[in-house]
Amino acid sequence: MSADQMRTLPGPAADAAAPAPDLITRAFTCLTERPISLHAASVLRIGYGLLYLVFLLREFPNRDEMWGPASPWTPSLARELEGQSGWHSILTLSDSTAYFQTCYALALVTAALFMLGWHTRAISILFAIVVTSFHSRYLFMTDGGDNLTVLMVMYLTLTDCGRCWSLDAHRRRLRTSAPVMRPAVSARTGPLPVRQQAVLVRRLLSTLLHNCGMFVIAAQVCILYGAAGLYKVQGSMWRDGTAMHYVLNLDLFQPWPGLSHLADSHQVLAAIAGYLTVLVQVAFPFALFSRLKYVLLGALLSMHIGIAVLLGLPEFSGAMIVADAVFLPDRLLTRSHRGVAMPGWIHAGETL
Repeated sequence: MSADQMRTLPGPAADAAAPAPDLITRAFTCLTERPISLHAASVLRIGYGLLYLVFLLREFPNRDEMWGPASPWTPSLARELEGQSGWHSILTLSDSTAYFQTCYALALVTAALFMLGWHTRAISILFAIVVTSFHSRYLFMTDGGDNLTVLMVMYLTLTDCGRCWSLDAHRRRLRTSAPVMRPAVSARTGPLPVRQQAVLVRRLLSTLLHNCGMFVIAAQVCILYGAAGLYKVQGSMWRDGTAMHYVLNLDLFQPWPGLSHLADSHQVLAAIAGYLTVLVQVAFPFALFSRLKYVLLGALLSMHIGIAVLLGLPEFSGAMIVADAVFLPDRLLTRSHRGVAMPGWIHAGETL
């Protein structure tokens, strides 16, 4: 069929005769046309904002000894470590107590605003600076949960995590619902004005960054689980089923010794739990595109709750549970959202 004949075909026939786009074109179109997992990104924003706000409030009585000038790890020692580790903290810019108290108050406000989604693009950057600053101020107190939180809040600066369930979404809805006098549309054809072109480019870049950020978050969680499972396989205690016994008898991870001893008394169940932990972590990256994913997410949720209760690591478990939400589809989150009583501005702020 000649090119002239293809031009004379009706619309659907011409579309069918047109060559299908290549893989790179389809991938670029997928990344730039529509933002994915907007509600999952909002769950990540609310989850990490709430976790860090609760963390700062819980440590409020101990803030001077942990991060302030009264800390055994003095600001001068922290600055010396920064030169070796590459981390930087706004808390070490001054040794003044008043400066530290101001930074702590601003950190509380930033965490609350990030959780609520107020001017999220700018606040997400400030929140990332706050989290990395407190993390690098005393690296020796951090654990795996803190490391994951730092990574996630940095990735969230790329995403449009304030599009749904936020004050930004509520403000955007009020602005669009207000009557606006629009000028008459001109029938003139030609290139778009510079302002409209800038808006289109900004929207394309925003969508591209958001989708890439969500893909990176999902990849980070998959790498974390896969690496953790493969690392456990190399240990003899995980292979022979005795790892849970030794974990439950560590004095450092016994917030309730009686509960730990009760769990350890069921040795067969403890061995099964150890094997299932390794199996779920190794299998999870390979089950993302099947319905088995939801079964594994439920198993991981139970595992993290057990870690929080039995080992006394609620921050680590909370960070992992929030990270797992990246794999929940928006239709499931919106359905769950409608069944839960929420403040009116949250319902009004939903944009999808």
